[in-house]
Amino acid sequence: MCTLEKRGDLFLLTLTGDDEHRFHPDTITSVLSLLQQAKSQSTRGSVLITTAHGKFFSNGFDLAWAQSAGSQTGAVNRMHQMVESFKPVISALFELPMPTIAALNGHAAASGLMFALSHDYVFMRKDRGVLYMSEVDLGLPLPDYFAAMFAAKIGTSIARRELLLSGKKLKGEEAVALGIVDSAGQDSAEGVVEATVSLGESLAAKRWNGEVYASIRKSLYPEVCAMLGLTAKIAATP
Repeated sequence: MCTLEKRGDLFLLTLTGDDEHRFHPDTITSVLSLLQQAKSQSTRGSVLITTAHGKFFSNGFDLAWAQSAGSQTGAVNRMHQMVESFKPVISALFELPMPTIAALNGHAAASGLMFALSHDYVFMRKDRGVLYMSEVDLGLPLPDYFAAMFAAKIGTSIARRELLLSGKKLKGEEAVALGIVDSAGQDSAEGVVEATVSLGESLAAKRWNGEVYASIRKSLYPEVCAMLGLTAKIAATP
């Protein structure tokens, strides 16, 4: 399902297997547990890199599980359960006392893209993989904290329109041009991970105070943090 590996200063969180890495409640619980583990083991210079195996970084919530409830009401309730249980994952990323980098090995859609954008840096592949917000095509409303995140993280109305209101599947170079991701210069999943490891090592060398780093991160996104119930104020020493 997912693993956490420590390589020196770097934590490598990996969604394992060759499936679509859908966010089923069990997957959400597992990811949250590993983020909490990284936080508990963090020191000055820690950095988190998140990636996945196979064609998908994550294809979003487990819609098949929701639809298997046997009724429309049951499906809606299961969707609501996933939306609400996913919120602590985003909170955990915002509160993590270290820089965070998403290394997209492949496609990132819906809540999978939300998960990626909740990191401080996002790297894509040049040769394959798209960003796709499927809600407009599926007729699903956007959760309020999702909308706040996209408004905060994506700087122009044109970029938000292209991602959220067109149903377009954005490839790496277009996503870079729109300011949604930081890089799409690698031609393999391994290359993306190597590029993020290089960035991670350069950030680790700064030996920043992680609590201060997390506080500054939260202060940059007040509307998102308000919806997540987070506060940016801390007491810390240099």
